Amino acid sequence: MIIQTGCADVQGAERLYAEAFPDEDLVPLVRQLSSLERDVVAFVASDEAGLAGHVMFTRCAVDGGDGRRGALLGPLAVAPRVQRSGVGSALVRAGLDDARKQGVARVFVLGDPAFYGRFGFSADARVSPPYDLPKAWIGAWQSVGLSSAENEGAGPLRVPVAWMSESLWRP
Repeated sequence: MIIQTGCADVQGAERLYAEAFPDEDLVPLVRQLSSLERDVVAFVASDEAGLAGHVMFTRCAVDGGDGRRGALLGPLAVAPRVQRSGVGSALVRAGLDDARKQGVARVFVLGDPAFYGRFGFSADARVSPPYDLPKAWIGAWQSVGLSSAENEGAGPLRVPVAWMSESLWRP
């Protein structure tokens, strides 16, 4: 398995998301985020069969924060043929390592606490996502600190317009 930064094959990534999430349409989000080269870092995993996984980290900030940079992890997709083989974990680790090197103070995610808890993520009540979440999803809004900054701020998370669709934050 090879993990690398960037995604030259955006159409391949779009096919991967459609295959990994047949009941969700994440392709428009992937397409929009892919056009934000300066604010989004993508990581891909590939094997002998081709694209095996893809993840994006979008730069963001907390309103009322101390100006330190943040990132929103997502979307993340792993090809069904290699799910549960560590590909998703390897992509998350690569992204967190890169975010730390880039001076990102905190990474946010809306996802399964059992999966993301492995990387130190925990529920975050200080920073709110762009839209109110259903009550059942409150524990799925999580973050992990990448620095020892004491004042990481509280308030709403400011994200690029690609993330400003309520459907991305609802079932």
